[in-house]
Amino acid sequence: MPLKGYFTWSLMDNFEWAWGYTKRFGMVYVDYDSQARIPKSSARWYAEVIRRNGLAAQ
Repeated sequence: MPLKGYFTWSLMDNFEWAWGYTKRFGMVYVDYDSQARIPKSSARWYAEVIRRNGLAAQ
């Protein structure tokens, strides 16, 4: 069956629930005061993987 999608945050949910607000997880940094969302380097990396439709050969 072809893969139609993947939610990256699903893997991290259990860790986030266990740590609460003491640790930061995910591909987007959230400034709690302003609620600004800032993509982390992992988000840019993942966007490139999607754009290329896979990982670059090494």
